[in-house]
Amino acid sequence: MTARVLVVEDAEAIRTAVVAGLGEAGFGATGRPDGRSLEDDLATFRPDLVVLDVMLPGRDGFALLDVVRRHSDAGVVMLTARDAVDDRLRGLHGGADDYVVKPFALAELVARVTAVLRRMGRTPTTVEVGDLVIDAAAGTVLRRGEPVELTATELRLLDYLAAQRGRVVSKGQILTRVWGYTDYDPNLVEVHVSALRRKLGEPRLVHTVRGLGYVLRSDGEAET
Repeated sequence: MTARVLVVEDAEAIRTAVVAGLGEAGFGATGRPDGRSLEDDLATFRPDLVVLDVMLPGRDGFALLDVVRRHSDAGVVMLTARDAVDDRLRGLHGGADDYVVKPFALAELVARVTAVLRRMGRTPTTVEVGDLVIDAAAGTVLRRGEPVELTATELRLLDYLAAQRGRVVSKGQILTRVWGYTDYDPNLVEVHVSALRRKLGEPRLVHTVRGLGYVLRSDGEAET
């Protein structure tokens, strides 16, 4: 089952970007501008993890952290523009699982959320696409039962494509999610996709959708 993530962040641009980024990473994500409905959300949406901004209108993130801990076993990742050690310690001592200081790279936050959910056992440890088995947490990839040796970057690329399996992702999305930046030469993606294809062998699993990007699928269809 897809892990569910609730994002409580009053800045609309940040909230929208985080929800979209988590969705692209394969999570079921929804956002709220404040914590007024948190108790109801915990009961109805039943998040596996809550991303909490500290500076919120009404009840702040620390008060909402207490609510989560009283009513749910969800993981908590806290966001704040304040990088004071006391704030971080207060959140962690209050039961937060991780703490991300603004400004942050979206790829980093998605990685932190994924890591917390994996530690909690809320995400599958392996992903299967046809005869390909990926265990990114263990750093292993098998094709037809045989190990495939990948670099760390190639593994991150494959893990992202697997999370989006069946969906086309652009070079820009790959750059942001795998490298954490958008200003790299898109040819970097092509080079790593080519290397990944060569190591995975035939039949091809990573397909090009011309003008759009790449998709991981096991149906063996020709490129469009």
